[in-house]
Amino acid sequence: MKKPAGFGDLPPQFRNEAKSRIVMVPVPYDMTSTWIKGADKGPQAIIEASANMELYDIETDSEVFRQGIFTDKPVICKTAPEKMVSLVEKRVAGHLEREKFVVCLGGEHSISVGAVEAHAKKFRKLSVVQFDAHSDLRDEYHGSKYNHACAMARIKEFCPIVQVGIRSMDTCEKKNMDYKRVFFAEDIYNNKTWMNKAAGLLTENVYITIDLDVFDSSIMPSTGTPEPGGLFWYDVVSLLRKISRSRRIVGFDVVEMCPNKQNKSPDFLAAKLIYKLLSYIKWD
Repeated sequence: MKKPAGFGDLPPQFRNEAKSRIVMVPVPYDMTSTWIKGADKGPQAIIEASANMELYDIETDSEVFRQGIFTDKPVICKTAPEKMVSLVEKRVAGHLEREKFVVCLGGEHSISVGAVEAHAKKFRKLSVVQFDAHSDLRDEYHGSKYNHACAMARIKEFCPIVQVGIRSMDTCEKKNMDYKRVFFAEDIYNNKTWMNKAAGLLTENVYITIDLDVFDSSIMPSTGTPEPGGLFWYDVVSLLRKISRSRRIVGFDVVEMCPNKQNKSPDFLAAKLIYKLLSYIKWD
């Protein structure tokens, strides 16, 4: 099978680094995950799946690839997560200085810390929406403050957060959680009214971090820690659409893709989710 020429396998004129408005930054890092390994293979699996998407989005009647999507070389780090976070922050900040819209492809959730840090330095009044099965609010885990289980504890140090789809946490995380800004999966699975409240908590500029285990494990088994009782496709995209219409989305990441060679459907879901969210962005 031919290796795709970046996300979407686009023609050269739509993946030119200088002209593209959108930049994909793969971060194949998986040093601190604690169960199923393989998130370091996630970025490439998403890119390969993306080559098989239709590039016309029916809902928005748009072809967002025409904005240009450049796929950068991966951020490679084989050492402690602190070093990786620093490398991601530097790479993302460089693209933001050139007025690019940056999407990071994980890799484990710790990669989001560097991406959010770069965006928080660039954009005032930034808040973060976290789609996730896990609260990730441990202050430290397995001897590291930058473990994937600590991602949102670190991100909270930069800006306020809203958490969506949470259904797994440890008691030690309760002290770090603002329950008024958390939308537990068990409370939202059978209603839609929560979405207005969630969107209303956000500031002018919004960064979105999507841990793929936010989805129910029946449609997204390819994660390091799959959890039952999760959200489904239209639950997630409905909130993304609502946020895009009322706030300015300035960047996002999709993390914790742990591909299974025997089941490519989750890879395609992740790629399609990225393209759908890009289609929601206001590009005027």
